[in-house]
Amino acid sequence: MIINEDLLLAKGEIKYYKSNDLIFCEDEYPFYYYQIIDGKVKLNSYKEEGKEFIYSILSNGQSFGEYILFADKPYPMNAETLTPTYIVRVSKCIFFELIEHSTDLLSIIIKSLSQEMYNECIIKKHLVSFNPSVKIRGMLDYLKSFQKNKFQYSFKIPLTRNQIACLTGLREETVIRTIKKMEKDQIVSIRDGKIFY
Repeated sequence: MIINEDLLLAKGEIKYYKSNDLIFCEDEYPFYYYQIIDGKVKLNSYKEEGKEFIYSILSNGQSFGEYILFADKPYPMNAETLTPTYIVRVSKCIFFELIEHSTDLLSIIIKSLSQEMYNECIIKKHLVSFNPSVKIRGMLDYLKSFQKNKFQYSFKIPLTRNQIACLTGLREETVIRTIKKMEKDQIVSIRDGKIFY
């Protein structure tokens, strides 16, 4: 969701986080609306055996955790920076005041949350497959859907093989092997170690 940054800055504060800083932790209650000014954030949790599962990786202009503000429940995941990151945060009560006084802002939020729910359905449809190629291709299709250029190999995947594994629930070795097979099948192209889809 992209709320006008000037509006957020007038009502909130900018926070700087170093790489690998926690913004919030699983089971904490939400007190802020967060929007990334510059940097990258991952939403993640850890399985019982300590394996990381990444829900999403977000960057400039994207918000996160806002649906939890509406649910008034504890966070079901962590938010952690991947790079040095600047975030504008607005307290929960001021965020709700902004919504209450602006139908335009409420409309933006409803559209954004609806889009997120739609995206979740699309992603889950692919993640339930037992076929690693279907899982990875579904995730790549989702990421590429936000790009203007849809030509084959036009999109450089901004993720490491480990991040792909954490996003799909696969082992890193499985991702590496599957990506190599996808390259052989001309689904992806690998140039200088980077994946193009």
